[in-house]
Amino acid sequence: MAMTRRSISLLVAGGVLVAVLVIAPDVPLVVFAGILLGLFLRGGGDWIAARLKIGQMLGMAAFVLTLVLIGVAIALLAAPLIAVQFDELMVRIPAAAEGLMQQIRQYPWGEDLLAQLRPEGMLRTGGAGVAAAAATTFGAFGHVVVILIVGIYMAINPGLYLRGVRQLFAPSLRPRAEEVMHATASTLRRWLAAQILAMTTVGVLSWIGLWILGIPLAPMLGLIAGLFAFIPNVGPILSMIPGVLLALPMGTETVIWTVGVYMAVQAIETYLVTPIVQREMVALPPALTITVQILLGVLFGIFGLMLATPIAAACMTLTRMLYVDYLDGEPGAKPAKAARGK
Repeated sequence: MAMTRRSISLLVAGGVLVAVLVIAPDVPLVVFAGILLGLFLRGGGDWIAARLKIGQMLGMAAFVLTLVLIGVAIALLAAPLIAVQFDELMVRIPAAAEGLMQQIRQYPWGEDLLAQLRPEGMLRTGGAGVAAAAATTFGAFGHVVVILIVGIYMAINPGLYLRGVRQLFAPSLRPRAEEVMHATASTLRRWLAAQILAMTTVGVLSWIGLWILGIPLAPMLGLIAGLFAFIPNVGPILSMIPGVLLALPMGTETVIWTVGVYMAVQAIETYLVTPIVQREMVALPPALTITVQILLGVLFGIFGLMLATPIAAACMTLTRMLYVDYLDGEPGAKPAKAARGK
């Protein structure tokens, strides 16, 4: 039986995607990150354009200019303080870690535990380690450049790329393909808005809580907590490590209070901020988020872990519109809502 143009277009699109994932698996992640950046820039520009009653391009230019001015202000006012605190953090963390290891060695089981963890191996910087670090640094810099380029072009003229992807499908599929792309973009925009709010909340509350406890470098620790909040589930645990290490010299009670601050902030973000935001934004099942994080973390490392949540949000929309709706269209099947209400 001869294949239809509709089937051929689907096979070609799927084949190209599979081939790219096999040959250059990092490329889709980099492009996806660029799309996220483009949606962020375009969304901010559209918001300003709607408020000021100006054109979309002027709105986006105003938004980008605002981001640049904020960056310049941070560079002039806060960057010196951030740089000083970061340098001090880099000095204090190894010293605190060494103090922790000295305390562990006092116990009979301490030497065995440290021998298994081999912390000195983590700090070893031989020629191979330096070469690997340099390669990783240059690779990350290249990714950032590509993400910026893709994001800017996507923000300037998203319709061009939307039409390009649309043309890959047979004419009968193009309206549905465009609808799916618009829905996925809307999901990602709402996820970005929710994530920015959550990161800001975590960063500010962590800063205030650690400052009240008298933990050194509280502003830097708050900034780290806010940035790591971009990675749900895993980020809060990672951001807690430097704060706890800096609290160690201040005594066990301070360490307990420090952990309590991080846990309280995470509880506020998880049970108060996120539920309120998700009413209007994007609700992701926690088990699905963790599963995707594990999968992409194993496959692509930290880069995959960072993008796991937005990818999960996009995949939920794609699954619902491309697969679940197709199944619900089976002859004689009851609509999903009607079946649940029965």
